[in-house]
Order: sequence, then C-alpha cells, then structure tokens
Amino acid sequence: MTRIRYFVPNISCNHCVHTIQSELREIAGVKNVEARADTKQVTIEFEPPATETQIKQFLVEINYPPA
Repeated sequence: MTRIRYFVPNISCNHCVHTIQSELREIAGVKNVEARADTKQVTIEFEPPATETQIKQFLVEINYPPA
C-alpha cells in the first residue's frame, strides 16, 4: 500500500473536506482518504489499480489541485 500527502490550498471548510474524501474514495484502489481543513492537507492510502498520477489529475478535475 502506498501513502501520499498533498498540500491543497483550496481547502477552506468541512464541505471541502467531505467533497474530497467522498470523491477520492470512488477511485478503484483508494483505501483511505483523510482531508483536513485546518492544515489544508490530504493524505491518501492506495494500491493498484489507483496511481498517484490518477489521484493528482482527479484532484485537479474536482477543483482541489495539490500545490
């Protein structure tokens, strides 16, 4: 299992946190997502078929691009 952490400056509230967590969990292979509004960080645990590139692209698509 791979764990990545991103700083996502667009996170401003708990609605953002909920959106990121629920959307990323839809990706096959994503096992856990923790987003925090106070630190603006997202931690994702995943395994194949999910890839880091796919996750980053998805965050951009939902308007939460990692810095």
